[in-house]
Amino acid sequence: MNNKQKILFIDRDGTLIEEPADEQIDSFEKLKFVDGVFQHLGFIAHNLDFKLVLVSNQDGLGTDSFPEDTFWPVHNFIMQTLKGEGISFDDQLIDRHFPEDNSPMRKPGTGMLTEYIGNPAYDIEHSYVIGDRDTDAQLARNIGCKSLILGKDGMTWKKIAETLFAGERTAEIRRTTKETDIYVKVNLDGKGTCDINTGLGFFDHMLEQIGKHGMTDLTIHVDGDLNVDEHHTIEDTAIVLGQCLLQALGSKRGIERYGFCLPMDDCICNVALDFGGRPWLIWDTEFKREKIGDMPTEMFMHFFKSISDAAQMNLYIKAEGTNEHHKIEGIFKAFAKSIKMAVRRDVYHYELPSTKGML
Repeated sequence: MNNKQKILFIDRDGTLIEEPADEQIDSFEKLKFVDGVFQHLGFIAHNLDFKLVLVSNQDGLGTDSFPEDTFWPVHNFIMQTLKGEGISFDDQLIDRHFPEDNSPMRKPGTGMLTEYIGNPAYDIEHSYVIGDRDTDAQLARNIGCKSLILGKDGMTWKKIAETLFAGERTAEIRRTTKETDIYVKVNLDGKGTCDINTGLGFFDHMLEQIGKHGMTDLTIHVDGDLNVDEHHTIEDTAIVLGQCLLQALGSKRGIERYGFCLPMDDCICNVALDFGGRPWLIWDTEFKREKIGDMPTEMFMHFFKSISDAAQMNLYIKAEGTNEHHKIEGIFKAFAKSIKMAVRRDVYHYELPSTKGML
């Protein structure tokens, strides 16, 4: 059991308070707290056992360009206001050097953190730097911990609280058989970034709909026996993607669980989904073409059956329309929207969405 103390190294300007154009908070008129900081950092402070350490660069503090008597009244007000919301910092580390000084004390240098680095009392590996700049991420790398950067990949204080409280929802699986070699990586709380190559262009295009419209970062690399046919590549990709979805969901606490009706030109596509742990597929659509692009239409149902089984989801799919391309693309988009809806997480109501008490 790890009894070491974990730390949140938290930046000030741009993270706790908004940073003005001149990058200097030297008056109360310039002071504005970052949206969500009271609610979500307060939630972290109340529910999690992190030591809070302020780590801030204040260029030239104490010089004529930034007198101390303009800094401390505002800074002390910030700290007292946060304390009034249940957010107390255990330590405050403020560096006064200019960037051109190249001081090891200035972030992303680690000179201010010597008390914590290498100290056996602290669990640096599982600690975080929370900031708003690349230098904050670099500081985390320099001391060997993780980072959560506001504004990057849609990161907000709400997402920071969710990540720290309930964990990152990512999964990474490699599955190798005599027929396929498949690597899939999923981040349910991403921004829809995709890196997909299955060897089947139309299949890649459909899988990208899942990532893009589901706001799920998705990496899928497949080396399959396309010299035989497309079956193994499509089926095995569905299996591994389903396994990743199931693994990334973890305990499923706090999720919406259910999730979409989507029109696409001449088509109407309905996808209803339940991550309740009981796999089942209802497929109510027909295709009049043998292939769309390089993907056999008979494999569409097989793909969703395989992903339903692997992800342990109940899946109902119905599509009507005249254009075959639009029908299947609409299905994939509606499936993505269903996932996005169903995996939405609320750590303020962190319970299983089930009257049974288990999923």
